[in-house]
Amino acid sequence: MRAVGFRQPGSIEDAVALEERDLVTPEPGPRDLLVAVEAVSVNPVDAKLRQGVTPEEGFKVLGYDAAGHVEAVGSEVRDFAVGDEVFYAGDVRRPGSNAEYQCVDERLVARKPTRLDMAQSAALPLVTLTARECLEDHLGCTPDNAADKTLLVVGGAGGVGSMAIQIGARHLGMDVIATAGRSESADWCRKMGAAHTLAYRQGLVQPVRALGHEFVDGILLAVQPDAYWHDCCELIAPFGGIAGIVDAEAPLDLNRLKPKSASAHWEFMFARAIHGWHMQRQGDILAEAARLVDAEVLDSPVTENLGGISAANLIEAHRRIESGKTMGKLVLGG
Repeated sequence: MRAVGFRQPGSIEDAVALEERDLVTPEPGPRDLLVAVEAVSVNPVDAKLRQGVTPEEGFKVLGYDAAGHVEAVGSEVRDFAVGDEVFYAGDVRRPGSNAEYQCVDERLVARKPTRLDMAQSAALPLVTLTARECLEDHLGCTPDNAADKTLLVVGGAGGVGSMAIQIGARHLGMDVIATAGRSESADWCRKMGAAHTLAYRQGLVQPVRALGHEFVDGILLAVQPDAYWHDCCELIAPFGGIAGIVDAEAPLDLNRLKPKSASAHWEFMFARAIHGWHMQRQGDILAEAARLVDAEVLDSPVTENLGGISAANLIEAHRRIESGKTMGKLVLGG
């Protein structure tokens, strides 16, 4: 099978930053699906791994979002059959989806939304899982308790921000405020469902309070937290929570949260697969997301399809991701 990967860490401008190779088609393990990959999307984790990880076996295939159809199933697979159309984010320790075929544990997989094509579906898994685990698993927001609560999404126009806005506003009924650095980013956040957008380069506290909110009930930090931590601690409500997804450059002062009995949480979407921890939860999240998409509550955050799954197109996708100016999700294939 054809696959795209890298041999050594480095710049996306390196001559062989990403390259195509012929690899042996993988054999599914007992709980695995062998998926014929039809579309993928690219996330910041792809660029980070390509920049900083030396492949243990000499060549690493990236890709942590995919949609395709089931080509074969392992001996213990219970919930899927050959021909099923599926979507998933997978396991960061295993070969990725930038290949013709990929093996993935069935517990991490769901049937794709019927009203979306493969490329639109491939934009959903990683960012939906991350946003949903932040909002529900960490911040405790559910349809039963979150209506009319206030959610601040810092980094609203990115992939995770796009889904957090949609889930918070459209599914949970929250009043969502999103940061956006450019007018087109603000327009995108409002399209996703944000009630308010604000520029963030001059700080968060005064713009949020100018909207009439002394505090917000929850904060999702979809960007590096260091520059915003002081303001987030000031804005979080008593007994509220802050969820972050990007590593801090320096230690964060958690003592600032104690006077409010507020909490801080780290979200790492791959933790369940790495530790074998309630993995079925991710399949269940994606199955519910598919139902919400088909009910037209949620939508795909795709903004552009760059073409087929090739080294050249993936290099362009990595280049754009590294620019920090992308909105929503970039996809390939479909």
